[in-house]
Amino acid sequence: MNKKRISIVTPCYNEEQNINHIYAQVKEVFDSLKEYEYEHLFIDNHSTDTTVEILKEIAGRDKNVKVIVNTRNFGHIRSPFHALLQATGDATILIVADLQDPPALIHEFILKWEEGYKIVIGVKNQSEESHFMFGLRKLYYNLIKKLSETELIKNYTGFGLYDKIIIDILKKLDDPYPYFRGLICDIGFEIYRIPYIQPARSRGVTKNNFYTLYDMAILGITNHSKIPLRLATMLGFLVASVSFLVAIVYKLIFWNDFTVGLAPLVIGLFFFSAIQLFFIGIIGEYIGSIHTQVLKRPLVIEEERINF
Repeated sequence: MNKKRISIVTPCYNEEQNINHIYAQVKEVFDSLKEYEYEHLFIDNHSTDTTVEILKEIAGRDKNVKVIVNTRNFGHIRSPFHALLQATGDATILIVADLQDPPALIHEFILKWEEGYKIVIGVKNQSEESHFMFGLRKLYYNLIKKLSETELIKNYTGFGLYDKIIIDILKKLDDPYPYFRGLICDIGFEIYRIPYIQPARSRGVTKNNFYTLYDMAILGITNHSKIPLRLATMLGFLVASVSFLVAIVYKLIFWNDFTVGLAPLVIGLFFFSAIQLFFIGIIGEYIGSIHTQVLKRPLVIEEERINF
């Protein structure tokens, strides 16, 4: 009887302090799951430290380890998604290299998958990271949940198991800049959620910064909601109506009594200019998203593959 195959996908960038640890912990999990065979697929996003050298050394002694090395850094959105599409298992598990996704949950994911769930995800109900950052992320999840036309999952980062059927659906989407967390909800399959406490990063520093977090946040909004665009239209109509009423009341009825002051004029000018710039920025984000889709560039370009 052929064993079922599980693919573990780990994206990495400058994770030389964590690679050996994530590899060892995943291997330990599958040493206790003898009824399954597995592959551990690392995709390196053009690291500038010794991450690639460490991956090559591991792959040289363990044929279960596969490595993709990108020609350059293609970003935190495209690279992991490309790796998912290269997985060959009956189920695929996405897990980050910094050990903030606990490998111990792999066993629970597989148990629920065997019960028939096509998607089993980890949801971090608590975190040992900075309270400020966790609160900020929670605020974002609440906002996007209200804005989105699809019901998105709060505190879900992509960590989870996806049946081969789900991976095959993702391959057909042909999205050059996918918001993976939203796509999983958009597909429509029943999702089983396993809560966990996210541990703090113990080695190395996070590669996320304000720009990468902003990029992910805006991508989630532009891909799953038209509300900001409609809000711009409605607010524009409302402001125009109010301005018209003010003009009628003060300029026609009280023509001789009303004197325009410099202060309200300046305040009003800057206020409405700020509103215009804000919504022009929102429209620009949507246009940028359309531009990315139209270009249809590949998710990544590979420099090297090992053990495929």
